[in-house]
Amino acid sequence: MPAALIVMAVILGIVTLVLAAGASRLHTLSRRVGSFSCHARSAATPPGAFTPGVALYAVGRIEWYRCWSLSVRPARTWLRGRLAVTGRAPLDQPGQPDQYLVTCRYDDVDFELVMSVAAYAGLASWLEAAPPGRRDLVL
Repeated sequence: MPAALIVMAVILGIVTLVLAAGASRLHTLSRRVGSFSCHARSAATPPGAFTPGVALYAVGRIEWYRCWSLSVRPARTWLRGRLAVTGRAPLDQPGQPDQYLVTCRYDDVDFELVMSVAAYAGLASWLEAAPPGRRDLVL
């Protein structure tokens, strides 16, 4: 068997394993209790493209994972006491029914999330369920 064919088979095997690991990670994240689809971007001017991800409620925080990554750690973590929703607007774009553009602030840094109406209702409820004295977190 020629060496070039062996090298190509090994490369193909590695690519297949990486794709399978990424698909398995995404499937596992999206099936966890308290997870929801959530695209994120910085609110800097000019606004950049949204990065697709999966957010997951944890004790006192939300962990956000990029869809296209192999990392087992969240790309962003937002603690409930430091996260505030500053605005929301419905997105009326084709292919995105019942979606909200949610503007948030975390430690004086503004960012935007796109999520379903149901996911926003869950986020608002989660923020409002904060310990007493922290009821100013949702607009």
